[in-house]
Amino acid sequence: MVPAMSSPLASEAAVHEVSVVIPVYQGERHLGPLLVELSQLTKPFVSPAGHRLEVDEVILVFDHGPDDSPRVMRELRDQYEFVRTVWLSRNFGQHAATLAGMSSSGGDWIVTMDEDGQQDPSDIGAMLDTALAEYATVVYGDPINKPPHGVARNAASRGAKWFTSRLVGATDVVKFNSYRLVLGEIGRSIAAYVGSGVYLDVALGWVANRSVTCPVTLRDEGTRTSGYSTRTLASHFWRLVLTSGTRGLRVVSAVGLGFAVLGVLAAVVLVVARLGGADIQAGWTSLTVVILVSSGAILFSLGVLAEYLGVAVGMAMGRPPYLIVGDPVDGPLGSGTGASRK
Repeated sequence: MVPAMSSPLASEAAVHEVSVVIPVYQGERHLGPLLVELSQLTKPFVSPAGHRLEVDEVILVFDHGPDDSPRVMRELRDQYEFVRTVWLSRNFGQHAATLAGMSSSGGDWIVTMDEDGQQDPSDIGAMLDTALAEYATVVYGDPINKPPHGVARNAASRGAKWFTSRLVGATDVVKFNSYRLVLGEIGRSIAAYVGSGVYLDVALGWVANRSVTCPVTLRDEGTRTSGYSTRTLASHFWRLVLTSGTRGLRVVSAVGLGFAVLGVLAAVVLVVARLGGADIQAGWTSLTVVILVSSGAILFSLGVLAEYLGVAVGMAMGRPPYLIVGDPVDGPLGSGTGASRK
């Protein structure tokens, strides 16, 4: 029999090895200071609750942003032995880049965090304490202060989470945060089989035995411009809705039933009004009501069904959520490599 101490969830004396995954899109100015902080955690240290841990590796995943992040990533890789770089073939988005980093990790635990320095690496110990105390395989950082974004974006985020949790049925959506601690084998398994376009936190919820939160403090991101446009954020939200389950299909059925009931009630009202002597042009009102109600319900239902079909087709076709390639400098695109071959 394998002793219980072999599991990172049950171990008290062993040092918990942590892989930190950072998707990089606009990290030219922020990665250096962040790596300085993380470097201080690469030797075994003790968490607030007395558990021993260390950051064993930091995986930087390049997602083809507009700045000079590749140069900074290479410099950091050469400067720190614990830094590893992963290069994607094109921009796949934050969740896909995070999955690529997870698949390349080897730690007992995986911590995912943003590149902008908002999230404090010193909270990793407290997040591990929470995982061990709650016997949870996923721990989300729960900011105790307001996110340093605009009022409109914060309000939209709260509204989107409320909508998804109440109407779509994804009750854990209020916990979702890019600052996560995930049991290593869970994170790597998710990265191995999750399909293209699936919301990462939804996929984690499929297999995690329990997801909890840990209080953290967000720091100011400074003058960094967000890489998310309004359109990107809307797409991000819609993907969350579509991959959160099939309750949307039930909503379509309920809406269709509601429109049908409304049509029947409208017909009854018109008949009663006609019998009561009201001057109603024969056929025009009822025909208009039927057309508007029916066409609206049909178009809405087809739209939602088409979105679900699109997700299913993308997964059935085997479209990869990411593709790992070599460092472009070391390949044919690098200066003096491919051009000299005959």
